Amino acid sequence: MKQPACKDIKITEVSLRDGSHAVAHQFTEEQVRAVARALDDAGMHYIEVSHGDGLGGSTIQYGKSLVDEMRLIAAAVEECRQAKIAVLLLPGIGTVHDLREASKLGAKLVRVATHATEADVSAQHIHKARELGMEALGFLMMAHSVSTEKLVEQAKLMKSYGAEAVYVTDSAGALLPHEVRERVKALRESLDVEVGFHGHNNLSVAVANTLAAMEEGATRIDGSVRCLGAGAGNTQTEVLLAVMNRLGYDVGIDLYKMMDLAEDVVGPLIRGSQEIKKGSLVLGYAGVYSSFLLHAERAGRMYDVDPRDILIELGKMKVVGGQEDMILDVAADLSKKRKVEATR
Repeated sequence: MKQPACKDIKITEVSLRDGSHAVAHQFTEEQVRAVARALDDAGMHYIEVSHGDGLGGSTIQYGKSLVDEMRLIAAAVEECRQAKIAVLLLPGIGTVHDLREASKLGAKLVRVATHATEADVSAQHIHKARELGMEALGFLMMAHSVSTEKLVEQAKLMKSYGAEAVYVTDSAGALLPHEVRERVKALRESLDVEVGFHGHNNLSVAVANTLAAMEEGATRIDGSVRCLGAGAGNTQTEVLLAVMNRLGYDVGIDLYKMMDLAEDVVGPLIRGSQEIKKGSLVLGYAGVYSSFLLHAERAGRMYDVDPRDILIELGKMKVVGGQEDMILDVAADLSKKRKVEATR
């Protein structure tokens, strides 16, 4: 196994950002403080805090936050002694103003996220992050939906704007280990900055995919305690750390403390069970953005159609993050077609 040096691997815990999707963006300040404090005590490197759709995501379209995300960022910063607070920003949702405010509150890192073909919209935000003294990383979402060559092309753009690392982001949980390996290897061979990997567990291969990424030299790795995230969740942090320890990695994070916080602090926050059910399985199968699941389930109830049919249709249409409005359109069209067929 071609292991990167342990000191080079940096883990970002995303339960307080991607996990926001799983709780319909209803985190309280007290919950954020408790999770951030426990993660910091365990030795976590970075903790990402923001609306599930990034800075500025608290809208009717994406889901309103219970608590303003800037309050949550400030709370997490106050609780951490060694972990750095990170944020996510999707250009078109978050703004330079949002980024500046998060930086003032103490956020030290931003991942600027775009669809895998739209890296050019990240330039302004990466530049601004570097000006603010933040670590600025590129985050190429829906990486399964484009060729490896296209992904490399877009990663090079982000690097040219000043990104200090670029992520292969499996937003749909659709990639398989050999596909992750191919993409990460290509980026490692083409870039002189770090490569990262962000996985979702919709096909139950998030840990395997993360290990494959690491074998090919990825040093920026994401996880979410108890899999708390969109769809079936992300790479489960405490499980990943246990496997990494078995393989000889020691990244300075206390496994027992991570196990305890997963069960005692994060567990009570989870609504229902964070497991692979039919909806999240279809996300990975159809290659649809993981945060679309709850929207599709709501639209299915509204129009009395199977959410799986909605997701399959969205996959055929190759919708991307930011096109949540299409979910209702698809549900309405499917309902009309069903009614027409019933009259024949």
